[in-house]
Amino acid sequence: MKPQNYNHLGLYKSLALGCLAMLFAATPLLAQPGTKKKPRRNLLAIPEVERSEVICFALYTVHDNTLKLTAQLYPLESSDDRTVRLEIEKDGKWVEVAKTKVIETGWTAPFRVENWDDAQQRKYRVMHGLKASYEGIIRKNPVDKDEIVVAGFTGNSIQPAHGGDISRQDLIDNVNRIDADVLFFSGDQVYDHNRHYAAWLKFGRDFGEIIKDRPTLCLPDDHDVGQPNLWGENGKISTLSGNADGGYRQPGVYVQEVERAQTSHLPDPVHPRKIGQGIGVYYTNLNWGGIDFAILEDRKFKSGPAGRVPKQGPRPDHIRNPEYDPASVDVDGAVLLGQQQLDFLDAWAADWHQAKMKVALSQTIFCGGAHIHGAANGRLHADMDSNGWPQTGRNKALKSLRKAFAFHYAGDQHLATLFHHGVDEYRDAVWSFCVPSIANLYLRWWEPLEPGANREPGSPEYTGDQLDGFGNKVTNYAAANPEKMPAGNLLNTRAAGFGIVRLNTKTREITMECWPRNVDVTDPSAKQYPGWPRTISQFDNYNPPSWGQLGELTFDVDSPVVQLVDSANGEILYTVRVSGKRFAPGAPKGKTFHVKVGKDSPDTVVIKDANVGSPAQSVQVK
Repeated sequence: MKPQNYNHLGLYKSLALGCLAMLFAATPLLAQPGTKKKPRRNLLAIPEVERSEVICFALYTVHDNTLKLTAQLYPLESSDDRTVRLEIEKDGKWVEVAKTKVIETGWTAPFRVENWDDAQQRKYRVMHGLKASYEGIIRKNPVDKDEIVVAGFTGNSIQPAHGGDISRQDLIDNVNRIDADVLFFSGDQVYDHNRHYAAWLKFGRDFGEIIKDRPTLCLPDDHDVGQPNLWGENGKISTLSGNADGGYRQPGVYVQEVERAQTSHLPDPVHPRKIGQGIGVYYTNLNWGGIDFAILEDRKFKSGPAGRVPKQGPRPDHIRNPEYDPASVDVDGAVLLGQQQLDFLDAWAADWHQAKMKVALSQTIFCGGAHIHGAANGRLHADMDSNGWPQTGRNKALKSLRKAFAFHYAGDQHLATLFHHGVDEYRDAVWSFCVPSIANLYLRWWEPLEPGANREPGSPEYTGDQLDGFGNKVTNYAAANPEKMPAGNLLNTRAAGFGIVRLNTKTREITMECWPRNVDVTDPSAKQYPGWPRTISQFDNYNPPSWGQLGELTFDVDSPVVQLVDSANGEILYTVRVSGKRFAPGAPKGKTFHVKVGKDSPDTVVIKDANVGSPAQSVQVK
């Protein structure tokens, strides 16, 4: 036998490095004399599982009679089969309805089943090999329910300093108590910038129990794709620390893996295509229970501020100069949603097939929703990471949303807020509810220097009409500000929690609830954050104070679709499915409108040149 040819110098180096590693592993780094440092738990360790447990969790949606389900697997061994099967229970027997190949980068198994009967509830199971099985329920489309309940979450920090290592069981219990119809995770499901896969598995272990049995919508945000803030700018590569130059810090293949894990179960994108670095596009809509949800991407196409706007602080995205001119940063060429996504919203706003109400889901809200960032002394005049900037893009988005009387549901801000947005005047656009973080990493406060105008009697001074740091008109109704010196209860002193939105398709009312962590939401003594609950009408999402009403319309059918079109320029003012057989259309004064009506689409002009104060009319709907 020939002797092994060792490289002695390399061997010595390896031994020396190994000894140093053991020394540092056994000695707390930077430990002070007389102090003890607790060993740090590896919260993102990928557990070794039996082959029977290799399926971690599964997410699904059903839209337009198409089931899309993505099973998330633990790492497979080289000898493991790469095929995964989907079965449903029929007449007490399991029947295979689809099979798919595992995508090894990220270990996902995406299924698609067309011609799905959404009028039936079905048990399903995902199968791998001879032993692995994961079971759940595909719910029937709840079109027979008057109230659709959507539980909303954001900011899933796992850091112990923020209470991130505390069990999520209270959230699981509350979702089951209210029997939520839809789950909405608006972003930052993952708070690790390099190990999305490991963190996503932990997310599945934490939430899989409720995800497996109901439609779940996930929108990856900045931390999910591995960076502190995100201005995606159509997939370009970001090279600036903080990424304010726009684009992605991680390689495109990393972003693709994130989006495959979190969004491949969503309904098909309306504009399927690739942008920079091969990154896909997923914005789309989900029609469920008579609610038409627009699923937006408000980060992917947004322009980065660095090099584009005048710098007003130590960071290109932070404005600390209260004397600056907001118009100076609303520069030509700066994009928010992008034209194709705006075109989608306009088409979505006019399409009311099988829909009674409209809801827009996105990562964050369309204003600068906080004044103080990070710590109690961190006043910041404006933050370009918010959707308050660019103002022109913000206003375009709101104008599209209000055409559908759409309610806006979002997260990201680490601060729960309730705003009524304005474009040309206060309260002439949609309402938004930003939910609190599951575990709050970076604290923010809504604390204007001057009391808001037109406040409701007895309301806090921070409510009422305000201009945000970009000069956008906003009316605040609630803000779950954390304590200035959070201590003790790491969750609730940091204003952690979750949201519930109840959408009543019969009364057309929208009720928003904002709950702290570790309460039983069905307990009559449990209290929500100040300012909640709040109930509004669907029609409050486009009812400017300056408007009047056309004459009341009486229909010969129940709940037709009505559209108002500006007589002068042909622009659609709004489209909506009305409630019942009577409707008094709101409209701006001094203009005339053609009124179009139909059972499911507004295809017939029934009145020409109507204006505020015009007489009531009876309308036959064809």
